[in-house]
Amino acid sequence: MARPDYRELAAIFAGGALGSVARAALATLAVPDPARWPWPTFVVNILGAFLVGYFTTRLLERLPLSSYRRPLLGTGLCGGLTTFSTMQVETVKMIEHGHWVLACTYTLVSIAVGFVAVYLATALVRRARIR
Repeated sequence: MARPDYRELAAIFAGGALGSVARAALATLAVPDPARWPWPTFVVNILGAFLVGYFTTRLLERLPLSSYRRPLLGTGLCGGLTTFSTMQVETVKMIEHGHWVLACTYTLVSIAVGFVAVYLATALVRRARIR
């Protein structure tokens, strides 16, 4: 049985703590209302998608391999920042309050814009000159 890499776990923990604090700070900007677009969750999820695309492409294609950058930035920071579970709870609350169109629009737009954010970040990294 392989032993866990405690430095990798520490990197994930540190990144997750930073991402979670950032998400919590943004969540305090608005009180959830099932009749309105949940901007804090939407913003952190799109930002997280952009960062995942950026970090993944940059770390795999532009920088020397590192054992701890990806766990710190991808798994930790982006994992702590983004919140699919909150998006799901908000969507269910919209449906429970009869806001079906808002719920469907929020879900579809979140997924579509997330994919666009990953694509744009990847393209941005690949377009930059290598020094």
